[in-house]
Amino acid sequence: MATTSTPRRSPPPDYGRARPRRSAWSGVLIGVGIAAFVDETVFHQLLHWHHFYDKSTPGVGLVSDGLFHAFGWFAVVIGLVLVADLRRRAALTGRGLTGGILLGAGFFQLYDGTIQHKLLKLHQIRYHVDLVPYDWTWNVLAVIFLIVGGVLVRRSLATRRTDTAVGRERG
Repeated sequence: MATTSTPRRSPPPDYGRARPRRSAWSGVLIGVGIAAFVDETVFHQLLHWHHFYDKSTPGVGLVSDGLFHAFGWFAVVIGLVLVADLRRRAALTGRGLTGGILLGAGFFQLYDGTIQHKLLKLHQIRYHVDLVPYDWTWNVLAVIFLIVGGVLVRRSLATRRTDTAVGRERG
């Protein structure tokens, strides 16, 4: 009986070439998903402070939370698929990925705190309390995430491409 061997696949033509932009975009998706997960788990489920959509019945609020949770989950999964592809190509940059995660989390949090809370008034962080300390904390943390993430992504892009793949990244 003859055995057939699986032909060896040759690596992609860009194998080993760092992809800091794609690493950052993968991180952005993961960061958005993580921020959504933390918001949903902590503020919606554990503390019961609000639902994603509070302008209707509690049942509608729960359904909106479920859809919101699914959105966050899909963002993380898609981001991780992109990370797996980058790792397969030896193209993932750790600094780009980390910066992207912080950018994604910061963007989500700032969008949530300004657009959803204040402009659209879909929900507030809490009800029947003074919102000023909550709003400031929420949005200042978002800006910190954005600044640190931006610095990391910028450094990742500035580093020579040949030195930025995971395992070879400079300090």
